[in-house]
Amino acid sequence: MSEVLSFLVQGLVLGFSAGISPGPLTALTISQTIKHNKKEGIKVAMAPLITDAPIVAVSILILSKLANFDLVIGLVSLIGAAFLFSLGLDSLKTVQISESQLHLSPKSLYKGVVANFLSPHPYLFWIAVGAPLTLKAVEINHFAGWIFILSFYFSLVSSKASIAVLVEKSKVFLSSKNYIKIMRVLGLILILFALIFLKDAINYLT
Repeated sequence: MSEVLSFLVQGLVLGFSAGISPGPLTALTISQTIKHNKKEGIKVAMAPLITDAPIVAVSILILSKLANFDLVIGLVSLIGAAFLFSLGLDSLKTVQISESQLHLSPKSLYKGVVANFLSPHPYLFWIAVGAPLTLKAVEINHFAGWIFILSFYFSLVSSKASIAVLVEKSKVFLSSKNYIKIMRVLGLILILFALIFLKDAINYLT
């Protein structure tokens, strides 16, 4: 049960981090909220629920077929470590989301789907981080795998939706000290995850 709880926590933390990190989908969430209302921002926040299913399925399928090859899994874990480390550094450097990021075209859910589907982040995350963690969870039991995926998307969507609510209430939230502090703490957590992935990579490759 403690191992299942561990994957629940990892899903929540990684989803929350992805949810509030600056990027195309976050900027679009903010833009739609400012131009229209929080309902439009929440529609954008829900885009990953539409775009990510095939990305998740294909990533897990590919890696599951290669799961017996320690070299491949080790290299994937190494890429995952580098990806998480770069995300962590970006979070540590967070100052605020620039005004230029807010001037995006409207159309809410449609725009959110397009922005997320064309972004490299979901592909990189699931190939390098999400799929390996899911397969690791499935080794315990299938329930643990589903817990990781569901907790990740619950946290991802709810955190982006929360940004829409906060932006409608306070237009200066994204330049506030609290936002910056949260991003920097998350940066440290992402770097910690990167070190865990690096340890896994070394174990597979040696």
